[in-house]
Amino acid sequence: MPINDELIGRRLGVVETSWTSRDTRLYALAVGASGADPEQELQFTTENSAGITQRVLPTFGVIDGGRVGVGGLLRELDDVDLSRMLHGAQEVEQHQELPASAEAVTSGRVTAVWDKGKAAVIETESVTSDAVSGERYVTCRQTLFFRGYGGWGGERGPGAGTPVPEAELDRTLKTTTRLDQALLYRLTGDANPLHSDPAYARGAGFPRPILHGMCVYGVVGRLLLNEFADGDPAAFHSLRGRFSAPTYPGDDLVVSVSGRGPEHRFVVDNQRGERILSDGCFVIG
Repeated sequence: MPINDELIGRRLGVVETSWTSRDTRLYALAVGASGADPEQELQFTTENSAGITQRVLPTFGVIDGGRVGVGGLLRELDDVDLSRMLHGAQEVEQHQELPASAEAVTSGRVTAVWDKGKAAVIETESVTSDAVSGERYVTCRQTLFFRGYGGWGGERGPGAGTPVPEAELDRTLKTTTRLDQALLYRLTGDANPLHSDPAYARGAGFPRPILHGMCVYGVVGRLLLNEFADGDPAAFHSLRGRFSAPTYPGDDLVVSVSGRGPEHRFVVDNQRGERILSDGCFVIG
């Protein structure tokens, strides 16, 4: 169906999914775990290290959440040019710690559609639950921009959120993404050629393939979890942020964050001083 107000409330299906210990370890590697020191973060990257129980990065929840919240939406839309779609914002809320492997069910729905004139904005929500007990693992909320698909006369919707006060940002975390980071992250299931095919990326207006926004999101979530929760996934409540500019493989991620919790506001810049993630908030449960 076309992008307009009639999408609001649309159910995006119920999908039976599963993940394995290998899937969760691959995700951890794809968002940089153990990259700086292969003897660290072994609880996320190995399943058989002495005295270490495998655990799962909470942002892994966006994998199944995105399959329904993004993939399910695209199946509902008519002839959308994927090169015109941008992931605008993301939130993941954890209800209980994710197991290393599981059988799960993910459902989704469209929660809002906004007409920005030259673009359309669609917000979706997806919930991943245990297939046996029905207990929720995570809720994911996605905001997607579709360039060139606005102008049908719908409501414009809310403006940008309140900027994070720079004076509150008293701590800095930094990491460098790998040159092959996008090729590694696409193994988690997002094979959009925008992140791997130079010709496709140029056709979409980028000089070269860009890094998945959800990869950047996962890297930042991992840094914040290690900094403020000693790497304990059970302490994670939620993470949200708005994507402001593209990131390229090899870019630095400089996270400026408030050290005062339990709600840690943050922004992320690259080595060129460009803001790539704004309106960030990491909450410890």
